[in-house]
Amino acid sequence: MFTGCGTAMVTPFQPDGSLDESTLRKLVRRQIEEGIDFLVPCGTTGESPAVTLEEHIRIVAITVEEARNAPRRVPVLAGAGGYFTREVIELAQECQRAGADGVLSVTPYYNKPSQEGLFQHYKAVAESIRIPIVVYNVQGRTGVNVETSTLVRLAEISNIVGVKEASGNISQIAEVAHHLPPGFTVLSGDDSITIAVVALGGKGLISVASNEIPAQMTQLVRLAVNGDFAGARAIQRRYMPLMQVNFVESNPIPVKWAMSQMGLLDPVYRLPLVPPSEVSQGKIRQVLESLKLTTEGVFVASSH
Repeated sequence: MFTGCGTAMVTPFQPDGSLDESTLRKLVRRQIEEGIDFLVPCGTTGESPAVTLEEHIRIVAITVEEARNAPRRVPVLAGAGGYFTREVIELAQECQRAGADGVLSVTPYYNKPSQEGLFQHYKAVAESIRIPIVVYNVQGRTGVNVETSTLVRLAEISNIVGVKEASGNISQIAEVAHHLPPGFTVLSGDDSITIAVVALGGKGLISVASNEIPAQMTQLVRLAVNGDFAGARAIQRRYMPLMQVNFVESNPIPVKWAMSQMGLLDPVYRLPLVPPSEVSQGKIRQVLESLKLTTEGVFVASSH
């Protein structure tokens, strides 16, 4: 279900800081129209630490509603992570009730559990819901790494079906792809190394850049999965500057500002995130212009 290219959706806010539901619906529709394989609301890119529980569930529910009403069925993998297992269970259950097809659950952050703690955490979450779970491993943000031996244990739990690997460690990703069973889905968590991850046995990507260029990132992944690495590399070469500039500051600051320059949303963040510096804005603008992505009217966010 969660293979190919999925978009780690940004969360649009109105100028007063409230959730912009109409623009969220437009963004979801745009993703589906452009051919995305699945949708990932309320992850890091969606500023999940800065939305309330009620907003979190509302975002998931809107995404599910739009996905189900679309001409083709697009699965929704809702973000449901945190550092307190009991709260993560509650959030995962709410996402399930909202109609999510699965949950993407980041490792507990800041409290840095042991490998046994990670296993028990995910086991408890998995036992609390019926829908599939994809483990999200991103040590650079959480301070903890899911070791391959732990993933092997987790894969024995029936509804733990995959991992989003954003460790940046190609050797570890190769080890995971080698040791995990064939039915376990390994997804790249970094746009720029997707081709390498797929070559090692990965089955797709959860993308930041597909917020801006969903059709192109979907095509890149499909070519790679089908063994056309030359075709995938051609797309990679063109859009590599965008993949890189999306991380000129902490995600999702650059991608959200870029989308505002594309007419997709208002550049509104919730503290502690703020707009990118003028230097970063210049770098983002330069990349967008070089790729002809700043054409006004490509897609217009709702006016407020």
